[in-house]
Amino acid sequence: MIWNVEEFVRAATVTVEGLAAYVDESQRGGSPVLGRRPPRELAEKLGLVRWIREGGMTPESYAEFLAAYLDEGTRLHHPAHLGHQVAAPDFPAALADFVHGAANNPMAIYEMGASAATVEFEVLRWMLDTVGFGDTGGGVLTHGGSLANLTALLAARAAAAPDAWTDGVPADLALLAPASAHYSLTRAAAILGLGERAVMPLDVDALGRIEVTRLPDALDRVRRAGRRPMALVAGACATGTGLHDDLRGIGEFCAETGVWFHVDGAHGASALLSEEHRHLLDGIELADSLIWDAHKMLRTSSLAAAVLTRRESDLDAAFQQRASYLFYGDQGSDLIGRTVECSKAELGLKVFLNLAWRGERGLGDHVARQYATARRFWELARQRPGFTCPYEPESNIVCFRYGTGDQVEIRERLMEDGAFQLTSAEIDGVRHLRIAVMAPATDDKTLEALLDRIGEEGRQTSR
Repeated sequence: MIWNVEEFVRAATVTVEGLAAYVDESQRGGSPVLGRRPPRELAEKLGLVRWIREGGMTPESYAEFLAAYLDEGTRLHHPAHLGHQVAAPDFPAALADFVHGAANNPMAIYEMGASAATVEFEVLRWMLDTVGFGDTGGGVLTHGGSLANLTALLAARAAAAPDAWTDGVPADLALLAPASAHYSLTRAAAILGLGERAVMPLDVDALGRIEVTRLPDALDRVRRAGRRPMALVAGACATGTGLHDDLRGIGEFCAETGVWFHVDGAHGASALLSEEHRHLLDGIELADSLIWDAHKMLRTSSLAAAVLTRRESDLDAAFQQRASYLFYGDQGSDLIGRTVECSKAELGLKVFLNLAWRGERGLGDHVARQYATARRFWELARQRPGFTCPYEPESNIVCFRYGTGDQVEIRERLMEDGAFQLTSAEIDGVRHLRIAVMAPATDDKTLEALLDRIGEEGRQTSR
C-alpha cells in the first residue's frame, strides 16, 4: 500500500502538536517524571493487543494513543529527571529522527544514502579533529556505546592478533581495566572470545580511579600469568562516579610499553567543547581508540556513538567480510567495513543538526551548565546535616549518602510517586545515591526540593 500523503500530514501534525505539549509540560515539571505501571496493566490501557490484531488506527485514534503513551513514559526533559545518562534531546536531533523515519536511508553502503553518509563523514572529521587525531584518524558512528566499545576492542584485537578473525582468539590475550569500567567492556571481552577471566583488574584508589604509579605492577602480573595485553581501558569519565582517569599518565605508560590504549569517553568526551572543562581530557590524543556518545552530552536522541581510532588503518582492520552482492568494485566510500551494522541509521544527521543549530559553543555551554548544576547540588548537600559526599564532582554526576540507612530504600520512596528519578552506585563497596544532571530545566529549586525530600524519606527509613 502506497503512502496516503494527506493522512501522513494529518498524523504528523498530531505528532508535532502532541510532542510539543509533552516537552513543554515536562520542562515545566508539571507532571510526574516517570510512570511505573505494571506491563500487563499498561498494555491493556494502551490497547496494544487490539491494535496489533485488528489495526485500523486513524490520525484521531492515534492522537489518543500518543497522549496515553507519552504520559506513561519517563520525561527526560523534566527538571526532576536526575537518573540515567540519557540526553533530554534537543529538537534538531528529533527532526533528524523524523527525517530518517520517512526517508530511511541506511547508509553503511554509500549508494544507499549518499547524503546521510557524507554528513556522517563530516561529523566524524569534526570529532577526530576535536580529540586531536586529525587527518590520520578513522571513525564510524554506531548504535550506542556498548557497540562502540566492542568495535574499538575488535580493532585492538586485530592489532594484537591479526589472525584471530580466521583462526580464532589466542588464549593468552588479556584486557586490563579498572573495576569502575562500564559493564559493556567485560561483555565485549566475552563476545570477542577472550572470556571474562581475561579481564584483569588494574589497581585503583578508593574512588575507583586508575593508579598510574602501579601500572607497571599490573602489567607484570599480566605477563607472569602467561598473558599479553590486548588493550588497557581508562575512563573519561567513569559511569558510576563521573570521575576521570589520568589520561596523560596512562597514555604515556601505554606508549612506552606498547600497550593499546582505549579510552571510554562515552559520557565525558563532550567536555572537550567546554573551555572550562576540556582539561579533564588532557592526554586523550594519546589514545589508540576511544568512544564518544552523542546521545549523552551532545543532546542527540538515542543512539549515536562514535568509535574513533588514532590510525585509520586500525579501524579498517577490525572486521573482515565477504558478500558478493555488497562487496565489489570501489568500496572507498562505504562504512560497512567498520561496523557490525549494515542497515545503519542516519546517525550523523542527529549530531549535525544539533551542531548546525547550536554550534560548538552552544553545545559546550550546555556541558558547562550541566556540570555547574551538579556542582551546585554538591555544594548544597554539603551544607545540610546528614548528607555526605565522598568526592568533589568533576562532571554532571554526583554520588552522595544521607544518614546510615538503606540508600536503595530512600531511592524507591522518592520514585514511588514519580516526583524524582535518581539512581544508585557503589563506591569502595558502599552504596550511595547518585544523580546525573541531564535536563536543562533542572535548577536550584529542583535541587533544594530533592534534598528536602531525601531528608524526609531518610529519616523515615532510619526509624
